[in-house]
Amino acid sequence: MRLRSLLGLFALAIMVVSLNAFVHGADDGNKREVKKVVDATVQPLMAKENIPGMAIGLVVDGRPYVFNYGVASRETGQPVAASTLFEVGSISKTFTASLISYAQIHDYVSLSDEVGKYFEPLRGTPFGDVTLLELGTHTAGRLPMQVPHGIDDDQQLLRYLKEFHLNQEPGTLRVYSNIGIGTLGLIAAKAMGADYATLMQERLLTPLGLTSTYINVPADRMADYAQGYTEDGKPIRLGPGELWQEAYGVRTTAADLVRYLEANMNLIDVAPDVQHALIDTHTGYFKTGAMTQDLIWEQYPYPVALRSLLAGTAEISDAVPATPLKPPERPRQDVWINKTGSTNGFTAYVAFVPAKRLGIVLLANKSFSLPERVTASYQILTALAAEHSGAVRP
Repeated sequence: MRLRSLLGLFALAIMVVSLNAFVHGADDGNKREVKKVVDATVQPLMAKENIPGMAIGLVVDGRPYVFNYGVASRETGQPVAASTLFEVGSISKTFTASLISYAQIHDYVSLSDEVGKYFEPLRGTPFGDVTLLELGTHTAGRLPMQVPHGIDDDQQLLRYLKEFHLNQEPGTLRVYSNIGIGTLGLIAAKAMGADYATLMQERLLTPLGLTSTYINVPADRMADYAQGYTEDGKPIRLGPGELWQEAYGVRTTAADLVRYLEANMNLIDVAPDVQHALIDTHTGYFKTGAMTQDLIWEQYPYPVALRSLLAGTAEISDAVPATPLKPPERPRQDVWINKTGSTNGFTAYVAFVPAKRLGIVLLANKSFSLPERVTASYQILTALAAEHSGAVRP
């Protein structure tokens, strides 16, 4: 009996090892096939745009992948690695949107509140009558894209906004602005009684398991911080400025952003209130051409044509008529949701399709054109959708 038991255990062990080898072999095969698709787009793009380094993160049929290319710094030759931190620019705005959504779930704020409720100097002013929803959907009026030169702190910003004339009825026009989402971040911090970076870390980043995502990069991670480069190749990194944390301050890895997309597609286990906050940011509030404006996120019916994405992203610096959706459109699965981001030395793009469990993260340490990064991401995702889910390319 003892011998038979030992032989049985041995056979079981062999079967488990064989099964594991089969599964891992299949995973390795999938990764190779995915990498082929990514290589075919990324390598020519890097050569064309003279990009030092890139990281591409993917979710394909619910599985995460990350592929690294080139160097994090031309000066040191350090390769892009799993630990490399990139500036993600305006993708940071989606984190601010998630934080204000979290604050609403916990009754700190309501998106229907007016700005003046939180800043006494703005009560009774045109900007004070703007709602939090309008701040988070770029429909607060004709706000400038950037904080004007010479405004270096919150008090100076409030004095500026007190005198500001919107020159457009809020809720009628989409005008992309760092001031709107930045002010929304200030309100989240004020309502929740802590500074923005602390709240972001404690209420979102830590619960999401984003262990390499920072507003302020700690000293022991500075060696992982990629060097950015301008379009003409000059080294540069993000400098501080009013509303920088709230509007474009996140530094992170491709793997962390992939996890963020997985959470946004409800593919991983996170705290229910955090999950609720993320999904609520996918609510559609305004229609602007082919694009629906969510809380910072932008969405399109899926499948989507590349020309529609390029038209939508081209409108970032334009004033575009916005039609409110009444009632707002509940979060959908059959949509392409995306956000672009850039600083002077980095470019980024994220997109995901919940219904397909499909998503992409594109990070580069050089400034290059928005259409190029959207086109590259679209080519990769549509090829993978066709190969891995039998989808017809849009």
